[in-house]
Amino acid sequence: MNRSDKGIHHITVLGGDGQRTTDFYVKTLGLRLIMKTVNQDDPGTYHLFFVNGTAQLGSSLTFFPWPMASQGKPGSGQATVVSFAVPSGSLEYWVERFGAEGVDFEGPFQRFGKQVIAFQDPDLLDLELVADDRVDSVPAWKEGTLPEEYGIRGFWSTTMKLVETGATGKLLTEVFGFEKAAEERGQTLYQTGNEVGGSVILENVEPKTGVTGRGTIHHIAFRAKDDDEHQRMRAEVRKRGLFPTEVIDRHFFKAVYFKSPGGVLFEISTDGPGYKSAQKEDELGKVLFLPSWLESRREMIEKRLPEIRV
Repeated sequence: MNRSDKGIHHITVLGGDGQRTTDFYVKTLGLRLIMKTVNQDDPGTYHLFFVNGTAQLGSSLTFFPWPMASQGKPGSGQATVVSFAVPSGSLEYWVERFGAEGVDFEGPFQRFGKQVIAFQDPDLLDLELVADDRVDSVPAWKEGTLPEEYGIRGFWSTTMKLVETGATGKLLTEVFGFEKAAEERGQTLYQTGNEVGGSVILENVEPKTGVTGRGTIHHIAFRAKDDDEHQRMRAEVRKRGLFPTEVIDRHFFKAVYFKSPGGVLFEISTDGPGYKSAQKEDELGKVLFLPSWLESRREMIEKRLPEIRV
């Protein structure tokens, strides 16, 4: 298995107001809204995709915005933190930016040898910035709202809080291409060879009931390079007594979903065909994308959805 093309594919979150989410991730954090589409299981709801400058795999944070949803509460058996990678030496800039923008934060503090700042988005999702020299050469978005040299490069990791971490750790190492890299204060770091999206932290915790709602992570998707590997990984999941769905075509990638041993909803997603297979460059993030089976309902869908401006 080639570990350099393994890691997190995307992370999907339950959000609140779509415009407020867009303003925060585009204007405050400098990400790019690259895809504005609908939840294929609930076409009356948006599905928004935010990425780094090149939409690099391992940088897609996606949202189902449900303005009327109740506030969520993280618990055990959940992924609870989204950590972004930023270039080395950039945290001083972010401290000043958060101060100017009125974003509360904690840190910088050190974890696994990296400097970290912790903060929350408007729906109280726990976020982090992790300074990592491995991403210094990864491009940020040149047309973003902050200087390119400080911009978010993609994911550093996600943190899953689990009552029992062993079975999920085996899944990460035996199916998803990770290796155990370090242990520290009840947390275990797993990594691939990928500088973006190549880390996952498993934290051993006591049982705690969480509540699904705004500000909680819906699922974590991991990479498969192509359809053949996608099928092999699905078969490996089945061998372990888990119950993956059939392959679902999401147009930008193909997806398989299953509940991980620790309770977190996992997805396996193909690397391609990517966002640019669906729309032209000047349409990305601006024109609502609809799969072909929904195109005949475009007028009705667009009327029901609130406008989102970047």
